[in-house]
Amino acid sequence: MLRSLFSGISGLRAHQQMMDVTGNNIANVNTTGYKSSQTVFQDTLSQMVNAAGAPQNGSGGTNPAQVGLGVRTASVNANFSQGAAQTTGKAGDMMIQGDGFFVVKSGNESVYTRAGSFTFDANGSLTTPNGQIVQGWSADTNGMVNTAGAPGDIKLPIGISLAPTQTKNFTLTGNLSYEAAADATSAKVIPIPVIDASGASKTVNVTLQMSVKGDPSVPTDPEWTMTDDLGNTVTLVFPGGKPQDTANPGVPATTLTLGGYTVDVHDLTCYSGGTEARVSASDGSAAGILSSYTVSNTGQIVGIFSNGLKQTLGQLALANFNNVNGLEKIGDSMFRSTVNSGLAQIGSAGTAGLGLITNGALEMSNVDLAQEFTNLVIAQRGFQANSRIITTSDEILQELVNLKR
Repeated sequence: MLRSLFSGISGLRAHQQMMDVTGNNIANVNTTGYKSSQTVFQDTLSQMVNAAGAPQNGSGGTNPAQVGLGVRTASVNANFSQGAAQTTGKAGDMMIQGDGFFVVKSGNESVYTRAGSFTFDANGSLTTPNGQIVQGWSADTNGMVNTAGAPGDIKLPIGISLAPTQTKNFTLTGNLSYEAAADATSAKVIPIPVIDASGASKTVNVTLQMSVKGDPSVPTDPEWTMTDDLGNTVTLVFPGGKPQDTANPGVPATTLTLGGYTVDVHDLTCYSGGTEARVSASDGSAAGILSSYTVSNTGQIVGIFSNGLKQTLGQLALANFNNVNGLEKIGDSMFRSTVNSGLAQIGSAGTAGLGLITNGALEMSNVDLAQEFTNLVIAQRGFQANSRIITTSDEILQELVNLKR
């Protein structure tokens, strides 16, 4: 039998596999997070006809003569280049911009994916469309995340509420008139909204009044008193227009204690002009319940509460590998680690070479249709050419049979 028959058969088989890979790429042109594959061929063993000979006895050397025995598929390599972004606006949709994979738990096994279409289920777990639970780190009650620990199931604490925070500090800014009279006519009442220990809102009125009028001709600096509703009083002196606490002469005043509050006064001044002091900031918050969430570019899941506050609830884990082409496709846009991919290197987005996360978007397939259609033509012509090898070899055999006639 002619060797060319078997070479032609191997060519048909190899080009059929190339057609299968190309067809699968085209079928997944709109699959979220899909990575296209490429077929690589290599020749098989070659039969030795004449071995190489070394130059000797005045004769030149001879080269080996070999006849190839066909072709086979060497590998099917995945192309892990970045896919385009498809904006969805959905909070559960996430895209990795750069290297890395989302880590999900399938039974007791960790698998990896680039498809970031996630939702929270009835138990508050962040899951894939097939129910695998996304892995990451949960935050403590203070919103702190320890990414040094082993990742676990990401859960949204349904019904979580923030306890009220009592107002402890507020800031006063603006100017107190240098020309004001040292009597009640200079009084400036500033209403300050505060939160008490139960979370109720109330208003504390702070009265600023000049008590000693400054005189440039004698060493006298203007003094102002600050009084709250309960009669607690503190005195400020303004040498050079900047506040100083009378309890600490010569030391610029930054904060004062008035009743149960710490008052930041470092931006208060006493210059010529009108009295325009006002409250610019205060802490404290009422109780709040979780109303929505967002995901930062580092994978932090930030809860938004009804009182306007935000707190970190958890953080997504990403994985990378020394050899991503060593990963095994297992369907559902998932990959499994193998002995040649290396162990998963877990970390948070934006660290250790891992990409950043874009919220409200999905990564589209990286299939290049123009390239795939070209590969279809190449596979078809390769298949056709190899079929001609078989046809021609058959005709030669037919001629050999006909010699007997």
